[in-house]
Amino acid sequence: MATGRTHRPATRSRGIPEATVARLPLYLRALTALSERSVPTVSSEELAAAAGVNSAKLRKDFSYLGSYGTRGVGYDVEYLVYQISRELGLTQDWPVVIVGIGNLGAALANYGGFASRGFRVAALIDADPAMAGTPVAGMPVQHTDELEKIISDNGVSIGVISTPAGAAQQVCERLVAAGVTSILNFAPTVLSVPEGVDVRKVDLSIELQILAFHEQRKAGEEAAADGVVPPAAAKQQRKGPDGDVPAVMPA
Repeated sequence: MATGRTHRPATRSRGIPEATVARLPLYLRALTALSERSVPTVSSEELAAAAGVNSAKLRKDFSYLGSYGTRGVGYDVEYLVYQISRELGLTQDWPVVIVGIGNLGAALANYGGFASRGFRVAALIDADPAMAGTPVAGMPVQHTDELEKIISDNGVSIGVISTPAGAAQQVCERLVAAGVTSILNFAPTVLSVPEGVDVRKVDLSIELQILAFHEQRKAGEEAAADGVVPPAAAKQQRKGPDGDVPAVMPA
């Protein structure tokens, strides 16, 4: 089976926009669910609704893949699963290392979705000598001293960083120096990488803060509709010589 070290996805060379690439996994998840229910074909409207996008955007995205469906029939589910999987590089083996086996790293190691989507966890790595040899998800944790050899021996091109923020940049630099060209970063920090290295950042606290913003806005809209000043808004008001003014004035 081919490995991630010797093959790269074809998406960039074929000129598929990054926004489209970001939506392909959404389509694949929806299509996989349909396939598991033995649904043979699906319309663009049905698939778009399942993926959470509009049907015009879906049809445009699929046009980059050369897939236009059949009028009155829709898209062949199994063929689209194969086509998108191939475009995302999921028809080959991608060895992955996870660096930082704390609570989050251990949870990632135990996640069964990696293997089913073409990602093989090749090694679990941690800087704590006491962790060395400890089994996690059926694999022994290895010390960071072995990182470069592990990457070389397994042909790893994708690294997952789940270390504390303070250690993430150093780990990143070692991964890149060893030949890793794609990094999934769970550490709450921004990584600096050279040209040609792709980083995807997953920050759960930021996502929660965004949800808190929307919740606060919805509460404010509901309160305004009822003619009530929300407590948060009331705190932002103070009395001035000309009446209520914002607590913080624009510069």
